[in-house]
Amino acid sequence: MTQLHDLTALEQGEAVRAGKISPVELTEHYLDRVARLDASVGAFVTVTPEIARKQAADAESEAAAARREGRPLPPLHGVPVPVKDLSYVAGVRCTMGSAALADHMPAVDDHVVRRLREAGTILLGKTNTPEFGLPPHTENDIAPPARTPWDLGRSAGGSSGGAAAAVAAGLAPLAHGSDGGGSIRIPASTCGLFGIKPSRGRVSSGPVLHDVTGLATSGPLARTVADAAALLDVLAGTEAGDPYTAPSLPPGETFAAAARRAPGRLRVALFTRPPVPGVEAHPECVRAAEETAGLLRELGHTVEEVALPDDPTLGEAFTRVWEIVAAIRPVPEGREELLTPFTRMLRERGARVGGAEFATAMYRLRAVGQLIADGLQAPGTGYDVLLSPTLATPPLPVGGLRDDRDPAAEFAALLPFTPFTPVYNATGQPAVSVPVHWTGEGLPIGVMLGGRYGAETTLISLAAQLEEARPWAGRHPAMW
Repeated sequence: MTQLHDLTALEQGEAVRAGKISPVELTEHYLDRVARLDASVGAFVTVTPEIARKQAADAESEAAAARREGRPLPPLHGVPVPVKDLSYVAGVRCTMGSAALADHMPAVDDHVVRRLREAGTILLGKTNTPEFGLPPHTENDIAPPARTPWDLGRSAGGSSGGAAAAVAAGLAPLAHGSDGGGSIRIPASTCGLFGIKPSRGRVSSGPVLHDVTGLATSGPLARTVADAAALLDVLAGTEAGDPYTAPSLPPGETFAAAARRAPGRLRVALFTRPPVPGVEAHPECVRAAEETAGLLRELGHTVEEVALPDDPTLGEAFTRVWEIVAAIRPVPEGREELLTPFTRMLRERGARVGGAEFATAMYRLRAVGQLIADGLQAPGTGYDVLLSPTLATPPLPVGGLRDDRDPAAEFAALLPFTPFTPVYNATGQPAVSVPVHWTGEGLPIGVMLGGRYGAETTLISLAAQLEEARPWAGRHPAMW
């Protein structure tokens, strides 16, 4: 028997507009599932039932009025969408995964949250994240660890691990996430979801905590390509004061429309060896990418194997910038001792990074972007898409990365886990993780597609083609 959470987000929105489903009914269904199941997966830091019920009632009234007046509503009107706990929602605590901010109550909405409100979505709550979103796991000192519903002994990844766990467990139809080094794509891979890291400047990070480095951006996590594209349409858009802006879509174009059309024949570069000295990808991750390459060839695309050179300077530059990102996170006076050892280590290192060193690191990251743009992906002559594993290993056990006794060892273990994802944060290019492979033990393995700057529509169309050729939305963990 089909249940409400079996429907895609777009199917739910269509049913709301047609009067077949009430946003109130939909919201109560998800709040009930969160109450019963969230203790198993650690998806939420804060649940907001009062806000959700008020928004659902308002959404139902608006939907009824729209039907009477014959006017359209946004595609996700009345659909629940939780927000990652790194983003501000006015009047809802924002812990950023830190005990030091356990009682932090923002007075303003982030721009992405305002856009979610305007689209008529329902806030179920704030999803789990590691402290300040710094590591690629979701284990902090204020909430249980986020676990992949495919194996509750394994991590959901991070830093959008709570968002991914919520969607994969059917606690939300789709979710807002953010990505500064792979933080949407990593949990998409470990939880069997589709996730989009948009181009730098596609989504505003304001109005308070602008990411001046250009590494991080908000984006969607969803079960289907079409759902993720629809949520990207909601989140995308520049605002006054933004330090970066992505190229605008052509008039009348949407990301949702890209999910409904064929991508045309594309040139794809496959690389399975991590561009990091001494790091090897797990055979299952390599297999996932190679099988996807074979499927792309069957679909008419040209796929060529390439090898990216080992480049230690990229990791070194990213590390310097990441240390600065940690150091400038606002922490209330006298509460530094509440930070995790990992965060304290990064902040201490960041405080020692000089201005010239920081500027040099940023220059190196920009140089990598220019190298890829001019070399691998030059318009007209280069590759349209870069294909690789999303991660170098299958999902890790909970606690497999976090090491409070030796935070330096924890930091050293991060790059071997996720050597492929940070390059697109450095370059600002869009990248997606596609859930096309499962191991014999039933663990999801994602593959990553990277596109030219501003070319999210190409990746969305190609991912939708893969989804049609090898559907994954019907696969659910046992707790579904």
